[in-house]
Amino acid sequence: MSVKDHLSISSEVRKALAGGRPVVALESTIITHGMPYPQNLEMAQRVEAIVRRNGAVPATIAIMDGKLKVGVKAEDLERLARGGGKAAKASRRDVAALLVSGAMAGTTVATTMMAAAWAGIRVFATGGIGGVHRGAETTFDISADLEELSRTQVAVICAGAKSILDIPKTLETLETHGVPVLGYKTDDFPAFWARQSGQKVDHRVESAKEAARVIALQFELGMGGVLVANPIPESHAVDARAMEAWIEEALKGAEAEGVSRKDLTPFLLKRIVELTEGKSLIANIALVENNAAVAAEIAVAMRKISKLGARKAKPKAKA
Repeated sequence: MSVKDHLSISSEVRKALAGGRPVVALESTIITHGMPYPQNLEMAQRVEAIVRRNGAVPATIAIMDGKLKVGVKAEDLERLARGGGKAAKASRRDVAALLVSGAMAGTTVATTMMAAAWAGIRVFATGGIGGVHRGAETTFDISADLEELSRTQVAVICAGAKSILDIPKTLETLETHGVPVLGYKTDDFPAFWARQSGQKVDHRVESAKEAARVIALQFELGMGGVLVANPIPESHAVDARAMEAWIEEALKGAEAEGVSRKDLTPFLLKRIVELTEGKSLIANIALVENNAAVAAEIAVAMRKISKLGARKAKPKAKA
């Protein structure tokens, strides 16, 4: 058996890939662990619609029924949303065990990247990547997302790293792993709910076309993934100082309850929604939708680059 024997690619996504149409991968932990029902379902449906409106085919990825599903159907999207916290959270280390057990799981950034690459999808939209947790110098709590970016040829479009993380250490780890961080119309690395973190990106790009050119060359050179940092729309950004206070309170709560490892991020996100009286949830939805639109534009631009390259490579007919 091969990896593809464990993939279940929807007919729509399969046809799009076979026909050379742009496809955008979408993760599912944001559905299962990122927000409550029914907001999670409404968000997932809107994000898929946004990808379509911008010229690409959406491929939401999840582990269901003993398969890595690439492009879940409407009824499966509903199952994921209703399953919520009952579903597992699947990072790279969990994939084999979850496939064997047949359990339902939302896929993290790392796992979604893996499945997307196996299916032949090169562009992926998410909310924010995982990274180096605060206090990692003693806990060693570092997301598998960072190493996956170093080895898997997928471009991840996100609103930076979640503000609950240690962003300087996250960027330092990405640098160590050779992952280029492109700022989409920004010089400052965004911090999920906030447009700025005070940390600089590696390179700034001004358009989807420019980002696509960098990504295409990165892959042509046989190097790893690319991180595209796209700030949350200004209309939905949350004040960074106020958010920091809420994060500190949420972290104290996690410590008091002994929450750690893969349960930490879902706990913090849920607690911050409570502390912000829902403001963080509204911002989360807005930034995911914004990332989906940019990812679709980049996927379309990459397809145009691919077509242009194919025409140049095609030998001219002899007179």
